[in-house]
Amino acid sequence: MIVTTTHSVEGKTISKYCGVVAGEVILGTDVFKDMFAGIRYLTGGRAGSNERELQKAREVALSELQAHAIQIGANAVVGVALTYEILGAANSMLMVSASGTAVIIH
Repeated sequence: MIVTTTHSVEGKTISKYCGVVAGEVILGTDVFKDMFAGIRYLTGGRAGSNERELQKAREVALSELQAHAIQIGANAVVGVALTYEILGAANSMLMVSASGTAVIIH
């Protein structure tokens, strides 16, 4: 399945717009990983564990988006947008949302 941030797919024609699809994921963060990430930020290093969690959340949200598109008969999703939010009283959760328009291309 083609998933793109553009509103068209080069060399393809959109024959049907199936509707808006989305995929969301909320992940809790590990307190100890957050502590070590804070130390790394202070010393100028990268926080590998946080980067991996962010990548994992993005992949799951995009996977859910594709699954929803398939359920409604689409073979591509155009105009995809990703949104990232920190949630929770202690900023202990990460939400990633992916949305776009499911289409049939040929």
